[in-house]
Amino acid sequence: QVQLVESGGGLVQAGGSLRLSCTASGRTLSSDAMAWFRQVLGKARESVARISWNGAYTYVADSVKGRFTVSRDNAKNTLYLQMNSLKPEDTAVYYCASDLVGTVAGSYQYRYWGQGTQVTVSS
Repeated sequence: QVQLVESGGGLVQAGGSLRLSCTASGRTLSSDAMAWFRQVLGKARESVARISWNGAYTYVADSVKGRFTVSRDNAKNTLYLQMNSLKPEDTAVYYCASDLVGTVAGSYQYRYWGQGTQVTVSS
C-alpha cells in the first residue's frame, strides 16, 4: 500500500519560512513526477509546484514564484517545498502528490496523494 506523508507545516508569522517534506512508504518515488497542491476550506484546490522525476524540470505557480522552491532527493525518497517570504494568503492545507497519470481540462492528475499538512501564516 502506497502512503505519502507530508510534514513541516505549522504556524509562522508573515515573512517567515517553512520547508515541507513529503516521504513515501510502499513506493519508490524516483521515477514519479510529483507535485504540491494547496487548498483552503471551501475553495478549489490550487496547483503550487511540479517537478519531474529527476528534478530537471520544475514549475511553480505565479502566486508563489520567487518565494517557493520545489526540489527532491530521490536517494531519500523525499519531495520538498521550501517556502520563503510567507504571506497570510499562503495559509492552506498543503498536499503532495505523485505518479502523474494524465491531464483533465489542463489540470494535472496524480495517482497518489498525501493527507496534507496545515500551513498557517499570521499577519
